[in-house]
Amino acid sequence: MGNTPRPAPRREKARAATIEEIKRTAVTLMHEHGTADLKFTDIARAMDMTPPALYRYFADRDALLSELITDAYNDLGTAVAEARDALPADDIAGRFRAITHSYRRWAREEPQRFALIFGLPVSGYVAPEDGSTTEAAQRAMSQMSALFVEALMAGRLGPPRIREVHPAIAACAETKNDELPVAIPADTFQAMLHVWSSLHGFVSLEAYGHFAWIDEAGVDALFETHARLTAQNAGLPVD
Repeated sequence: MGNTPRPAPRREKARAATIEEIKRTAVTLMHEHGTADLKFTDIARAMDMTPPALYRYFADRDALLSELITDAYNDLGTAVAEARDALPADDIAGRFRAITHSYRRWAREEPQRFALIFGLPVSGYVAPEDGSTTEAAQRAMSQMSALFVEALMAGRLGPPRIREVHPAIAACAETKNDELPVAIPADTFQAMLHVWSSLHGFVSLEAYGHFAWIDEAGVDALFETHARLTAQNAGLPVD
């Protein structure tokens, strides 16, 4: 008795299952075709449906892409957060290493989804302004800034190697500080951007095959030293 939630009607469950199947099929096709430029006709054919039937679940291709992008950012953010939080809060160096490795691992395991959110824009796709994709991207990218906040509050964050900050970057830092529990100095905010862009640059080069001329052990070692260098430059403690 009481206020026990009623199970979703069978029709709602069937609809939710079909939506998930459509998204899984789309991701599979991205892997097979090596592109994020999806076509409803291809998805419908793979699912033994007619293209018009897909419009019962997604208004158009852009609506489907928006959900796929949101899912990808959420999965990346979850992977990074879980790797970071598996280590004690006072192990700043270990948590930074966990973040960098989980970011790289996700990109290697999900190359097409990585390309979907960080590669060239899909032809004709327009993301909704301030919508689910933007919110998911902010959540995913906040994992790194959270580590800097932890290090700063624990007194474990040193000054970054580069101290000069352009006024435009300082203005961005001031805006972002409104969203953080503690104000981050402009030079440290700039260092966070350096870390993210440096990490992303390495992972992108690897994801798109530009390190193929180095054997796997060599790329692993190069990534380790690259991550340590970016941490040192940002004032983060390193192992």
